[in-house]
Amino acid sequence: MEYYCVIFLSITVFCNFLSLSSGNQTNNSSSVTLYGIGVVLDLGSSLGRMANNCISMAVSDFYSINRHYKTRLVLHTRDSMGEPLYALSSAIDLLENKNVHAILGPQTSEEAEFLVDLGDKARVPIVTFSVTTPFLSQEKTPYFVRVAINDNAQVKAIAAIVQAFRWRQVTLIHEDSNYGNGIIAYLIGAFEEIDSHVPYRSVISLRDTDDQITIELQKLMTMSTRVFVVHMSSSLASRLFLKAKELGMMSKGYAWIITDGITSFLNSMDPSVIDSMQGLVGLNPYIPPSEELNNFTVKWQNKFPNDNQSGKLNELNVFCLWAYDAVWALARAYEEIGPRMSQPQKLKSWSKFTNLASISVSQTGSKILKAILQSQFNGLSGKFQLKDGQLEPVAFQLVNVVGNGVKGIGFWTPKHGISRELNLSDSQLYSTSANSLQPTIWPGLSAVIPKGWTMPVSGKKLRIGVPVKDGFTELVKVDRNLQTGSVSVSGFCIDVFKAAVENLPYALTYEFIPFADSNGSSAGTYNDLVFQVYLQVFDAVVGDVTITANRSLYVDFTLPYTELGVGMVVPIEIGKAKNMWIFLEPLTVDLWLVSGAFFILTGCIVWFIERKINDEFKGSRAQQVGMIFWYSFSTLVFSQREKLISNLSKCVVIVWLFAVLILTSSYTASLSSMLTVNRLQMLRKGSFIGYQYGSLLGEILNNLNFANSSLETYGSIEGYAHALTEGSKKGGVSAIIDEIPYIKLFLAQYGDQYTMMEPEYLTTNGFGFAFPKGSLLVRDISRAIAKLRGDGELHKIQQTWFQDHSVFKKQESLTKPSILDSYSFRGLFLVTGTSSTLALIIFYVFLIKNKLTSEGQPQLCNQIAQEPLSDDSISMSAAALDISDHPTDNNISTEGEENLSATDNGNHPS
Repeated sequence: MEYYCVIFLSITVFCNFLSLSSGNQTNNSSSVTLYGIGVVLDLGSSLGRMANNCISMAVSDFYSINRHYKTRLVLHTRDSMGEPLYALSSAIDLLENKNVHAILGPQTSEEAEFLVDLGDKARVPIVTFSVTTPFLSQEKTPYFVRVAINDNAQVKAIAAIVQAFRWRQVTLIHEDSNYGNGIIAYLIGAFEEIDSHVPYRSVISLRDTDDQITIELQKLMTMSTRVFVVHMSSSLASRLFLKAKELGMMSKGYAWIITDGITSFLNSMDPSVIDSMQGLVGLNPYIPPSEELNNFTVKWQNKFPNDNQSGKLNELNVFCLWAYDAVWALARAYEEIGPRMSQPQKLKSWSKFTNLASISVSQTGSKILKAILQSQFNGLSGKFQLKDGQLEPVAFQLVNVVGNGVKGIGFWTPKHGISRELNLSDSQLYSTSANSLQPTIWPGLSAVIPKGWTMPVSGKKLRIGVPVKDGFTELVKVDRNLQTGSVSVSGFCIDVFKAAVENLPYALTYEFIPFADSNGSSAGTYNDLVFQVYLQVFDAVVGDVTITANRSLYVDFTLPYTELGVGMVVPIEIGKAKNMWIFLEPLTVDLWLVSGAFFILTGCIVWFIERKINDEFKGSRAQQVGMIFWYSFSTLVFSQREKLISNLSKCVVIVWLFAVLILTSSYTASLSSMLTVNRLQMLRKGSFIGYQYGSLLGEILNNLNFANSSLETYGSIEGYAHALTEGSKKGGVSAIIDEIPYIKLFLAQYGDQYTMMEPEYLTTNGFGFAFPKGSLLVRDISRAIAKLRGDGELHKIQQTWFQDHSVFKKQESLTKPSILDSYSFRGLFLVTGTSSTLALIIFYVFLIKNKLTSEGQPQLCNQIAQEPLSDDSISMSAAALDISDHPTDNNISTEGEENLSATDNGNHPS
């Protein structure tokens, strides 16, 4: 409150010495109306001097081209000296004494924050070309116009660079100001979207000394992250990078990304600063080349080759081009409004803290604002078109600092992402691939992409917690020397971790610390052990720790290094089947009935075709019925002795024998599995189930409605074996449920007495190593585990600790064999039925044909339709279809002729 009182008191004292004058002036000789434009710049800065020259050239160039315009802009420039208070007082002076209807150029965010409130009160557009902070927007202050690109437009491009090189952690270094802080929230959000994290933010003030900057950089060196995004003013950045090079932070392994606020001034920085920035990556708003830009650049270099104060090379940057385009937009807006502009009106005092003279309120400021926002033309910086009161980015050019300057390595656009060239087709997908960039030189003149992190310079050992347990010591075993107090840790899990660390591309120092109490016993459950990582007691946990969703809320796990899933161990019961009707169980009732029906049907069809031409199918009715059943069921064992004569019956039997072969084979296989000697002892209702003490399976089994009274816990392999031997009736258990690695250890010793089933309703995610959230060790250790698995090293470690290698062969789950039903063989019966039906149809066709041929009388067709077929006619048809060399062929033909004659006389055999 006191601060604002001082400000307005100073303004009051300043304004008491101001004299009011009239506003617009008209040059009667030329009929041109002159309009004043306020310009507020820090003329002591290189940007302020450059912008002032660009603004003057813009006015001159505009009216040299548009000589016929009836309006002219008159610049009233004030020096803010880099102080927000002076900028505010200068703006008030311009409004009251020069009656300006627009103010151009608040150069910094702090200056703009004072002026935008004044602009809203006076209804005068505040047009800036260098204030890019997201804290200011037209949505909050309607008379604020940004002829520049908002800082938050580049965060996606920076995130794309980080994603392209697969960096998981980024440290932000930014200026402690509205400009430096404005982009940070957007950067963090963009990094989170690509699964990158910001573990630390380094905030540096403009007032910090070089020693303070050195201390902050030394702090960063002790951390593991080696990717830095720098967002600050160019002057502060120059000091930062000079100190970073002195400390060796511009060497191989580091990666630096700078925002456009620094990149835009690289061409005007001191050579020593450029030398300290070798290998960093930056981005610039893309400025399309044009003839107008080339002409202006030549004119600029001829007119202002060097800065007047510093004597340095006066190179153009994007802010100068934006200032130039802003002047053109204002000149076009004034010409559109024309000379008919009303005089400003007085606004009553808007501050309760001061008796400041009334400030003029522009009656045409809203029209000027509207004209600027709707203005469209091709400027030096590209197409001029404002959206939401600011320029929209077309693209960002990605550059690499190499040698005495920068080289382009690619582009980023909101639509296509990273690319080497612009003008991509609409079908091009969004890319964040590093292959889409030109080769990049990194700090230390290295062509190798920085990994992005390393072990801290402090060399602190990782504190790795390991579980303490009595059983299953093949996985993790902690031995403590009572005399020396030293601790040694061994086991399968420990060897896998050591092998993974050896495959890392850098050295990793660590020490194993047992999770034990003062007595050497376990200090808690596995959940308690994992939670110690979240509490930062341990830097990691190595052991037989199962990956679960609940634990993943507090830590990050590596890839699992064991098999996934849960196994059930049950005893192998050696005994005899006690069901006397077990031979009926392989087939369902419907399959038995359907099979029997097809046996009989096949026998009937064969008998029907063969009975008049084959003596073996003749005889009394009882003999013929017996032949039907005998012949059909004898095909079960392929023992039929009767020789078939008709080719039709042979075809029927061949298809049927194939069907019988399939049925008998399936029946035999199913019955064999039921009668196998080694048969699983199935769990019965009321049986007890065992699992490992402290395992998460207890909670899982409870969720599956297993009663607590039926669950028992054990802590060793020997305990498992004893409980299974006793069984549920003698105080033991009928089955053991545990994760696959524990089951393998058990079966390695007792595989001849027990076997493993894999219940479908139980599963786990395997063992993994636990690290803090966001730790980059997770990625590197996971890659090392994948490499161990691919190279076969993981299997060798398993063979070392699991002595019975056969236990690693996949065991098939032994469950009750599935019973065969008719639905499973519907295709087989369809083929058999179809072949039999076709045989009958063909048989009748030839039968009718032979009758027509032998009689030669048309009325025979009516007789066949009205009277049943005689046996002799059937015999004749069967004889006609027989093409085999049968010894009684002539006799059969003769007999057929006699029968046909008898038929003609009206004599039908019974």
